[in-house]
Amino acid sequence: MKSESVSADYAEYGEETLVDRARTGDMIACAALMRRYNQRLYRAIRSVLKTGSDVEDTMQDTYVAVLRNLEQFEGRAQFGTWLLKIGTNAALARMRKQMRVVQLDDLPDLDDLEPMLHVDTHAPHTPEQQVSNYEMVALVEEALDRLPYDYRQVFMLRMIEGLDTAKTAEVLGLGEDAVRQRLHRAREMLQADIRSRDGTAIPMAFGFLGRRCNRVVANVLQRLFDEPLSDSN
Repeated sequence: MKSESVSADYAEYGEETLVDRARTGDMIACAALMRRYNQRLYRAIRSVLKTGSDVEDTMQDTYVAVLRNLEQFEGRAQFGTWLLKIGTNAALARMRKQMRVVQLDDLPDLDDLEPMLHVDTHAPHTPEQQVSNYEMVALVEEALDRLPYDYRQVFMLRMIEGLDTAKTAEVLGLGEDAVRQRLHRAREMLQADIRSRDGTAIPMAFGFLGRRCNRVVANVLQRLFDEPLSDSN
């Protein structure tokens, strides 16, 4: 039975219900939680790590750790916030272990900043516009990869995933003022990098859908199946 089709039946369940079911070892609930948060977790980890295999491995390790330790989730924060915090810490630990910290010089400041999120997702697109959008997405992803990771983290969570300042601060272990300052600086650096473009492709950057999403879910479920959740309780 394919987890993607079965977990679709759980798609309408609330987060609390899914977490409660996952605590009992319900693999369908586990799959539904992963599918609900795959995009967000990918972007959080991708903001730290750049190699695809590192990102997927860290995602899988994060899910296994979280799903095996749901008894530690007390519900004081949202499950998604707890998950992202664990995933971000795991990504930072992997980065430090592999000594991949790259020192990058700041890009020039700009006097005039333009808003970077003006997206009309319902507007019709010609084939030529679609090609242009794909090119823009690639340009934005390359520009984001050139940001120092601490700025990239804040920008990814705030501007791409849409987390508010308080949740971003909680995930990253920062003060809200620090989040605002890093976001402001990240926008300056990105605007300098793609000053001749607008930001219409930013919300589409770093997508994690389809085959990659299925692969992570399947691999985590296999790891959980090999050592059932009930064994860890």
